[in-house]
Amino acid sequence: MKRLILFLFVCSICWAELPRIIPMQDFFKNPQQVRFQLSPDGQYISFLAPWENRLNVHVQKIGEDKVTRITSCSHRDILGYMWANNSRLVYVQDQGGDENFKPYAVNRDGTEPKALIAYDKVRIELVDDLENSDEEMLIAMNHRDPRIFDVYRINIYTGELKMIAENPGNISDWITDHEGKLRIATVTDGVNTGMLYRETEDKPWQLMFHTNFKEAMGPLFFTFDNQNLYVASNIGRDKAAIYEYDLKANKIGKLIYEHPDVDVGRLLASKKQKKIIGVAYVTDKRKVYFWDEEFSRIQKDLEQKLPGYEVALGSMSKDETKALVVAYSDKTRGMYYFYDCTTSELRPLVNTSPWLLESEMADMTPIEFKARDGLVIPGYLTLPKGVEPKGLPVVVNPHGGPWYRDQWGFNPEVQFLANRGYAVLQINFRGSTGYGRAFWEASFKKWGKEMQDDITDGVKWLIEKGIADPKRVGIYGGSYGGYAVLAGLAFTPDVYACGVDYVGISNIFTFYSAIPPYWEPYLQMFYEMIGDPKKDAELLKAASPLFYADKIKAPLFIAQGANDPRVKKAESDQMVAALKERGIDVPYMVKDNEGHGFLNQENRFDFYRAMEQFFAKYLGGRVEAQ
Repeated sequence: MKRLILFLFVCSICWAELPRIIPMQDFFKNPQQVRFQLSPDGQYISFLAPWENRLNVHVQKIGEDKVTRITSCSHRDILGYMWANNSRLVYVQDQGGDENFKPYAVNRDGTEPKALIAYDKVRIELVDDLENSDEEMLIAMNHRDPRIFDVYRINIYTGELKMIAENPGNISDWITDHEGKLRIATVTDGVNTGMLYRETEDKPWQLMFHTNFKEAMGPLFFTFDNQNLYVASNIGRDKAAIYEYDLKANKIGKLIYEHPDVDVGRLLASKKQKKIIGVAYVTDKRKVYFWDEEFSRIQKDLEQKLPGYEVALGSMSKDETKALVVAYSDKTRGMYYFYDCTTSELRPLVNTSPWLLESEMADMTPIEFKARDGLVIPGYLTLPKGVEPKGLPVVVNPHGGPWYRDQWGFNPEVQFLANRGYAVLQINFRGSTGYGRAFWEASFKKWGKEMQDDITDGVKWLIEKGIADPKRVGIYGGSYGGYAVLAGLAFTPDVYACGVDYVGISNIFTFYSAIPPYWEPYLQMFYEMIGDPKKDAELLKAASPLFYADKIKAPLFIAQGANDPRVKKAESDQMVAALKERGIDVPYMVKDNEGHGFLNQENRFDFYRAMEQFFAKYLGGRVEAQ
């Protein structure tokens, strides 16, 4: 009994060193204002702000206090919007997470709202906002065939549509020149990709090149004389770099920018000056490099005015004299400022989540370790603030994709878990993007194998450093990260004390059979990257956690959106049923009005409250008093 009392006393001292328990809702409620944009003339700012617990578009004239809410969406947040001209905005929404996004338009004073598309089960994608047209934009839509997207000119006041390009069945992307003319198309047969080009819209398409998808040459945008093209390419190299592509000679021209350690794929341009001005890329943190003297001066001025923060230029007025600036770090979701580029005046607009104090947030530190085969694996480690980093409970948080990557910055899930006393390990396992072709290809047909070994080796690394308590390691992830949770519990059952699977894949065969129709053109590529269900049936069975559900012994919590178009609800249903057959009562949360992840605020609250209690029960972290 004395030993137990001493143990409890020691633990209470450890927890006492942590900051206060921050209410769960503070991490996951909607920000007070976010996603600011400037009108093209620089006279108005727009932003998303909550109304009836949903993010809606608001507009404010610069220099005035009056704010006008111009949308009234009460069933679901607005995810994206834009200024179509100086007086009208366009926004998109789906229904219950089905990802069939439809466009809507409204004037900046809230008048003349219009649903621009009335079709059901149709997905819209923006091709070109046609900044030189005040009434039209170009969209791509899969109304004619759910698998492919044709291009239409749409009137933003009336919704009138005119098809201007019919997809023959193999075009996956469209690019316009600076006059809004459709002149580049990317084609695919599922494995091989190519680029079509035409000199003018009345000329026939001609194939410029054809490569395997592993060798990518992605068009970025035209040179400002509309004669050549800027591209990001890894052809003949490991790390993607930016080049100018000579369209008449049909060959890659001069190298614009490269980095020895990471892919570079974002080129920055000044439309006013009609020239490229810099690049942005990600190493352990976001980096930006300007070779234009004026933009370099602006960046340095902002960094001096906002020391200690990552600073990024956001929306700019058409004449590039006014800009919105966001300053962020690993401890703040971000602060927005209005910046006058001519006078260097910096005016604060809003702290998006002022209820979260930076002094109470934890440091996110870039790390790397060697996997068992010697490959260097990068990632991030966030340690709970105020306690010695020894023998801590850990939550491993593999990212989704899997062809994606974690980045440094504010992450509400990570900070929430750190506040509850957990060390949080994020691993950019092999296959994570941005680190070059070899690192990406090392993941091919390695689901549940070397990709999962990287995650396991990250846990071992933490244990060897003494940071992790080997008996209190949990794993949580969404989408592919959810798959990694199931794989971790099924294939390495002694590593984890518990797991939380959020919209994760349990059976690769059924995942393939239920993908959205517009993913069908990429099936052959998926087969090469993950495995062919016929040729590689044994491989896929061995990589599907559902077939090893009898190996799972750690407690598991599963959450799923009923309308998920990417990872169907059946993926979670199957795993829950398999565990129940063994008499295991796995907690299962299903939200009928959600898709691939929970967007609605009240659903987020339910999920993270349940996850907090689940981890506290099995890992011993702190929990908010109810």
